[in-house]
Amino acid sequence: MDTNSAVECLNALAQGTRLTVFRRLVRAGPEGLCPSALQRELGVSPSALSFHLKALRSAGLAKVRQSGRQWFYSADFDAMQRLIGFLMENCCEQSRTTLTPCVEPPSCASS
Repeated sequence: MDTNSAVECLNALAQGTRLTVFRRLVRAGPEGLCPSALQRELGVSPSALSFHLKALRSAGLAKVRQSGRQWFYSADFDAMQRLIGFLMENCCEQSRTTLTPCVEPPSCASS
């Protein structure tokens, strides 16, 4: 991931409702959730939710798929891993001889 892509992802997550929506999609896993379930659970209006989902998709952090007449949104776990990897890329670089990295990036199973 390059710096511009990381900035775009972080910018998308730098809003409270959008971060909440993204975290809920992460919890839902690869199957995702339909917008009506997100609306009910999070108490977000349809137009606001649409706006936030569009921003997450535009940043590459969310995906959408259609199943019949339903649309399902899910977190893009590969993109999330790339962002975490970018943020962790130089972890403890200056003190590698004496310290080990303090945090290991999580491994996520995605389908």
